[in-house]
Amino acid sequence: MSHSSSAQKRVRQNVKQRARNRWRIKTMREAIKDFEASLASGKAEDAQAAFLKVQKIIDRTAQHGVIHRNQAARRKSRLNSKLVKMGSAPAVPATKARSSARPAAGRSSAKKS
Repeated sequence: MSHSSSAQKRVRQNVKQRARNRWRIKTMREAIKDFEASLASGKAEDAQAAFLKVQKIIDRTAQHGVIHRNQAARRKSRLNSKLVKMGSAPAVPATKARSSARPAAGRSSAKKS
């Protein structure tokens, strides 16, 4: 057992974080199983909706650092290829294009001296 109070706090935090990470992994795996079940049923609309849902969950799991972003990309790519093999149209990516939060700094016409 740890002796210092800060080390004891880290142990408590690690237990909570491990529980959260395990929940995120479990949720992701369940979503993937639901997607594969919808693929097996043969309904394209259900598979498309399930893919968008699982894609969102995978992105969120990677955003929290539970899985690496490359692993998230690989999982989404493999699931999308399964969807395409089924005959459905490829899914639209859930990630949004980055937009600049600030307007571009333009040069003013006034001269500074």
